[in-house]
Amino acid sequence: MTPSRRTVLAAIAGGALAGCAGPQSTANRSASVTGSSSTSEAIATGTSTPGSSPSATAPSATAPSATAPSASRAVTRADIVARFGHAVPHTWGFDAPAVVHALPTARRVIALTFDACGGPGGSGYDRALIDFLRRREIPATLFINSRWIDANPAIFRRLAAEPLFEIANHGTRHRPLSVTGRPAYGIPGTRSAAEVYDEISGNRTKLTRLLGTPPRFFRSGTAYCDDVAARIVTALGERFVSFSVNGDGGATFTPEQVRTTVAAAPGGSIVICHMNHPRGGTARGITAAVPQLLATGHSFTRLSDALR
Repeated sequence: MTPSRRTVLAAIAGGALAGCAGPQSTANRSASVTGSSSTSEAIATGTSTPGSSPSATAPSATAPSATAPSASRAVTRADIVARFGHAVPHTWGFDAPAVVHALPTARRVIALTFDACGGPGGSGYDRALIDFLRRREIPATLFINSRWIDANPAIFRRLAAEPLFEIANHGTRHRPLSVTGRPAYGIPGTRSAAEVYDEISGNRTKLTRLLGTPPRFFRSGTAYCDDVAARIVTALGERFVSFSVNGDGGATFTPEQVRTTVAAAPGGSIVICHMNHPRGGTARGITAAVPQLLATGHSFTRLSDALR
């Protein structure tokens, strides 16, 4: 794990990447960090010890032999179960083979990504945040959950029609992506290859119908996945995008915490924040951080314009 990666993980606190529980108190933010209890001290101190990463480094599982579906037809639930139903995961966390964490550039280009998680406590709309991005013409990628679309259909249609933004898949029920049911931050994970398919495909179908084309990028609820689930994302034609900078701690950071974290993002960063908690500190923090980054020669990009 690189020093910059350790610093990023150390900044994740409180609600982490659940993004649906709403802002928490400062005391709660200070008392909790990302990852399992066995890795909390290493993450909080920015140190790296064997096994301290949120995911293991074991080689990825080999899928059982099965005939791949024809390229002329869509991959079905049965295809996924046949190919991955007996695969055993070896990693769990933010890192898995083929998961994208950063842009392939050393230039001062940053991808701002904003999750809209949906569900109880997570279907709000941070209008101030989006209006700021519009005024400053800052492109962004919006990872939107199926439940958020159902709660905000008119807002979704407007966002989808704006070239400044692109829409990405944030899942159907906002579940951590697992084939064994592993939870993250108290949110139960998907329990099988079939449920992984459902979590990806349910919202993929909705977005394809609404947008006219399928989404290119996927991020699970909490951003957690195992290596088998990550391979299923690829098999369904999407790229799993994680993050290198946690900009708002799952919508728990204060405006100043957001500002300092995002303003320190190096070139090539993928920043994760949330657009579904208007009472949180995200909008004010981003409003302060973006001008600082622009003043130091940084620019912003949608994921699709940087990941070919």
